Amino acid sequence: MRIIVLLGAPGSGKGTQAAVLEERLGIPHIATGDLFRAAAAEGTPVGEQAAAFMARGELVPDGVTIAVLEERLNRPDAARGAILDGFPRTRAQAQALDQTLERRAARIDRALYIEVPSEDLAERLSGRWICQVAGHVYHQTAHPPKVPGICDIDGSPLIQREDDRMETIQARLARQLGALAEVVDYYRQRGVLRAVDGRRPIDEVSAALLAVVDVAPAGDG
Repeated sequence: MRIIVLLGAPGSGKGTQAAVLEERLGIPHIATGDLFRAAAAEGTPVGEQAAAFMARGELVPDGVTIAVLEERLNRPDAARGAILDGFPRTRAQAQALDQTLERRAARIDRALYIEVPSEDLAERLSGRWICQVAGHVYHQTAHPPKVPGICDIDGSPLIQREDDRMETIQARLARQLGALAEVVDYYRQRGVLRAVDGRRPIDEVSAALLAVVDVAPAGDG
């Protein structure tokens, strides 16, 4: 069983790269948020526990998260391994995950860290604007409207949500990056961390990640 942990801050492009890795490695991408929702919908005992915490707006305890993850790893499509995204988020969770995998005679094969400086992350995340009428999404650098401030599709004004404002994003990143640094340091000490420069073009980041896990990019002979 090959277990890969994918690490990166919001705005690092982790979701895009997870899809590439899933396709090329042939193992499922397991995102914690999706995992909780699926387990709750299926009505398994641990899924119901997770749903109860989420319904109260509380964080799902580590023990419940591990139990839900173990259920997912028992499925046939994960027999060869999985790409974990969104867990672990703390050093304690990383240690608990290692203990769980040891009981399955498995271990973390690689922890892939998409590294992007905080100032770049803030710029990426704060560039999102949406139209007032239908919520069409734009980005001031990656996908700007043809006319500044106006939706290309319905001509309505573009607005920025409070969550997408620079000051809000900087505060959120400050909280998240500390915990991420702990997890990165943990896997670096374990000798399984591999970092790639997330500021490079998407296809170059993909190629770097695939090289780290010894898979040739699509199209290579």
